[in-house]
Amino acid sequence: QVQLVESGGGLVQAGGSLRLSCAASGRTFSSYAMGWFRQAPGKEREFVARISWSGASTYYADSVEGRFTISRDNAKNTVYLQMNSLKPEDTAVYYCAAGPPTRVVHTTTSSYNYWGQGTQVTVSS
Repeated sequence: QVQLVESGGGLVQAGGSLRLSCAASGRTFSSYAMGWFRQAPGKEREFVARISWSGASTYYADSVEGRFTISRDNAKNTVYLQMNSLKPEDTAVYYCAAGPPTRVVHTTTSSYNYWGQGTQVTVSS
């Protein structure tokens, strides 16, 4: 089992940057693919980015491609989301999630087994 705790959210102006972190407990962190999702008020939770168990493969939603970077440090049991050129429409609660290390890139919430509590990101215009 994996427990996940996000941090690093906050208030930033449009065009600014934030780095989210997700710390995982458990010795099997490196066995999981990791994802970031976000949920804006009144909207469904949506996929943002995914990284393979080794970190060799990443995948992004079109809306964040080129602006966000997902990475992981298996020695520290931590996954990161570097967010640059932030826009007001990036405002949401951001969640990290752990899922099976399959070759298929999963972008649906049902494909992930463990979730953090979320961290708020607010981008002002």
